[in-house]
Amino acid sequence: MPVALLALAIGAFGIGTTEFVMMGVLPQTAADFHIDIPTAGYFISAYALGVVIGAPLLTALAVRLPRKTMLLAMMGLFTLGNGLFALSPNQGFGVAFRFLAGLPHGAFFGAGAVVASSMAKPGQRAKAVSMMFMGLTLANVIGVPLGTLLGQQVGWRATFGVVAVIGLVAAAAIAKLVPHQGRPAETSLRGELGAFRRPQVWLALAIVTFGLGGVFACLSYITPMLTDVAGYSPANVTLLLSLAGVGMTLGNYLGGRLADRALMPGLYAALLALAAVLGIFTITAQGKVGAAITIFFVGVAGFMIGPMMQARIMEKAGGTPSLVSAAVQSAFNIANSIGASLGGLVIAGGLGLVAPNWVGASLAVLGLSIALFSGTLDRREARAAEQRELALAS
Repeated sequence: MPVALLALAIGAFGIGTTEFVMMGVLPQTAADFHIDIPTAGYFISAYALGVVIGAPLLTALAVRLPRKTMLLAMMGLFTLGNGLFALSPNQGFGVAFRFLAGLPHGAFFGAGAVVASSMAKPGQRAKAVSMMFMGLTLANVIGVPLGTLLGQQVGWRATFGVVAVIGLVAAAAIAKLVPHQGRPAETSLRGELGAFRRPQVWLALAIVTFGLGGVFACLSYITPMLTDVAGYSPANVTLLLSLAGVGMTLGNYLGGRLADRALMPGLYAALLALAAVLGIFTITAQGKVGAAITIFFVGVAGFMIGPMMQARIMEKAGGTPSLVSAAVQSAFNIANSIGASLGGLVIAGGLGLVAPNWVGASLAVLGLSIALFSGTLDRREARAAEQRELALAS
């Protein structure tokens, strides 16, 4: 694989760390700002909203920029947002700066996925994209646990200061390792928007939104779930988040390979497994061993979906992949926002800290239903194409 993928993976590592470490340091952040845990969930939702808005907006504004320039600009904005968040004087500024930090997320991954795919050999494009996303999953093995530990020992502000430094390292690596891409040939905003006329593109975005919403309903409240229900100490949460990250890394690896071989059957299996494991987690969360095993499989099942959906939507977009690729990240973070919000609602409603797992299982089932419908449309379109070919032959 091209060495330039390493630079993209470093950027993905920084983005993954800032997105998911918020869940690990949520209690410390809430205590610092003198707010409760559900209210602190707005830091998660604000970041997600930034991604949702920033992915299409920044991609559209920069549609004619060389993609390397786009990647560098997004890393610069990412670094600024996280640095400012680390200095937030109050909750209001904190929410605003988390929103700012989220703006470049989707546009970076959208451009990065196209760059990674363009550098890969035929038949290995989904694998190349998954290698970039490996940085995202490794963030959950290394970045999030260490960031959580740093937040517990030194303070959450130190965690996001380090994230800003990672952004600077990623920008330097991109400048050094990613080859000049040139201006996208024959690309226009109108052409990119045209991809959204295709129903399968919208179905793919819906699968991401609801399927991965199930993951975030669980992960957004994983720290209080593990400490207050399973009985782990806050120090042990670091190791458990690392275990979840190992599951995510394995899931990303498997998803990238399935996407090149049997995309839709693999997607059905991943969504079904996710629904099952989240349902099981409502029971296993009551014990330490069961909780640890289950959170690993939540990571595996949930993060198999990402590379498969990235490959699916780029395939359905045809020759205009940049905006729809970025839109996957919007959908991913709408999923984050929906999961965090619904999870917070059931907790605030008195249903208990494990209740978000039931929400997650329901969302995964909804995502599976949409995927099955999308697969049915594929088969109908294939049969119609065969009939047209037979009619022309006769």
